[in-house]
Amino acid sequence: MKQMQAERLQKILSQAGITSRRKAEKLILQGRVSVNGKVVSELGAKAVLGKDDICVNGKAIKAETEKVVVALFKPKSFVTTLHDPQGRPTVADLVKSISVRVYPVGRLDYDADGLLLMTNDGELAHRLQHPRYKVPKTYLVKVRGHPLEEGLAQLQQGVSLEDGITAPAELHILEDDKKATWLTITLREGRNHQVKRMCAAVGCPVLKLRRTKIGPIDLGNLQPGRSRRLKASEVRALRKAVGLDG
Repeated sequence: MKQMQAERLQKILSQAGITSRRKAEKLILQGRVSVNGKVVSELGAKAVLGKDDICVNGKAIKAETEKVVVALFKPKSFVTTLHDPQGRPTVADLVKSISVRVYPVGRLDYDADGLLLMTNDGELAHRLQHPRYKVPKTYLVKVRGHPLEEGLAQLQQGVSLEDGITAPAELHILEDDKKATWLTITLREGRNHQVKRMCAAVGCPVLKLRRTKIGPIDLGNLQPGRSRRLKASEVRALRKAVGLDG
């Protein structure tokens, strides 16, 4: 019989579908995780899921047997989290029909809409967000005015922001007039408010922002507020994109 190996608690919580690794680390540091009745507050702590008694906020956890990936059309004015202290509507309100608990992969701004993936597959979620895997994300963007050629070139080659120069982006002009321009921008990194900051830096503030594609998954015919479970073939394509077996 293969012996079960101890793993870091943040990885266990992620694999069990509790939350992302990053948020799991916060739970541990806040003293909200215990192993065999003892509170653990160090990130290096390990345990064995299925053998050790692991609890979060006093509630025992177990591994999810079914891995699910959901595509959601997040509307504007919804927060990309499972709970909001301010009482605003969250994306959790839109996936209550899903039989297992899923959590957001990354974020989408409160005033933006479009494709958001949600899953209980911690490893997949981790890789989709990690810059090492350079998963492309495409946005439909409406900016004020008509960007100058120099500004468009900057967006494509890299824009200098307060947290460093951005990676090259793919850019296409769809439609423009004197008041506004529609673009598609594809990024392979995921900084906070990146599209808005890049466009503002080259003098074309964002008026509307919609994410239309993440890796091989696109928004398709989904309507705002609606979700669908990905097909097995789509999940395989998504896992392949981040170097996981299909």
